[in-house]
Amino acid sequence: MLLRHVLGISRAGIYLACEQPMPEEAQSRFRALLDARARGRPVPYLTGHREFMGLDLLVDERVLIPRPETELLVELLLHLLQERPGARIADVGTGSGAIAVALATFLPRAAVLAVDVSAEALEVAAANVARHGVADRVRLARGDLLAPVSASGWTGLDAIASNPPYVDAEGSRHLPREIREHEPLLAVVDPGGGTSFHARLTVEAPDLLRPGGWLALEVAAGQAPEVVELFEQTGVYGPVRVVKDLQGIERVVAAERR
Repeated sequence: MLLRHVLGISRAGIYLACEQPMPEEAQSRFRALLDARARGRPVPYLTGHREFMGLDLLVDERVLIPRPETELLVELLLHLLQERPGARIADVGTGSGAIAVALATFLPRAAVLAVDVSAEALEVAAANVARHGVADRVRLARGDLLAPVSASGWTGLDAIASNPPYVDAEGSRHLPREIREHEPLLAVVDPGGGTSFHARLTVEAPDLLRPGGWLALEVAAGQAPEVVELFEQTGVYGPVRVVKDLQGIERVVAAERR
């Protein structure tokens, strides 16, 4: 991947060009990237790109690297909203804008309000929104969780999506080096114990969702039962859905507002 990035060629191009000498300048850049990778810097930060839902997103250290697990969240919402092409959606903690851009791309009449507490993350999200031509339907706002949604007057939403920080303080000590030293811990670690953001969202979301609107949350391994209970404690959601990833881990929890 790093070699393809340096040479600007496709996967197949690597094999077609394998007998050709590598330009000296490219060799130098390639060695520098290998050195950075050896020090733990993730490949997407080295190339500046990450694929998500088939979309090429710009990423750097200002944002969390989008993961395949989060694609499950988007896929679930695409299924739930397939009969609502003009859906109004909030993406809470948008980071790179991955969820917002994907939803706006695959729901071509949907309007999305993407919020984040980090001004730096919103700069990256704005670049991805522009890159994929959805700036007319994706609005960005800065603030804590749902506060910017309320302030923007967005109510009667069809869905609220969020991949909030869900690693507790103890778990943060055991994160892989790539995450611990390079990704923004603001987007990873929950000082409140792992599910405090989920708890706030389940309580605050009903005021902004229309009846029949969905709240869909990504969770860490082992957190799904606790988050299901958070939904049930509010008394305002219908049956809770839990989606497993390819490893059989319960990764997305969602429920419909009554």
